Amino acid sequence: MTGTLGTLVPIILMFAVLYFLLIRPQQKQQKAVRRMQEELKKGDTVVTIGGLHGTVDSIDESKVVIKTGENTRLTFDRRAIREVSAAE
Repeated sequence: MTGTLGTLVPIILMFAVLYFLLIRPQQKQQKAVRRMQEELKKGDTVVTIGGLHGTVDSIDESKVVIKTGENTRLTFDRRAIREVSAAE
């Protein structure tokens, strides 16, 4: 009984360390990105995953129209937004 307990403790500790160093921080980051994408609103200055800078012109359930120039509007999925600045 003592031998099996002695071999299980290092394995359990290894899983605990992996959880707190890898899994938990990644889940927190994904939650923050999801919250940022849900809170998008018209007028926010955004940067897409591809590096395109622009201003949110309109928002749909799953799509965002970004105004990049005077008469240029591009449509992206919400998931393509990487970073949001406050509304101007």
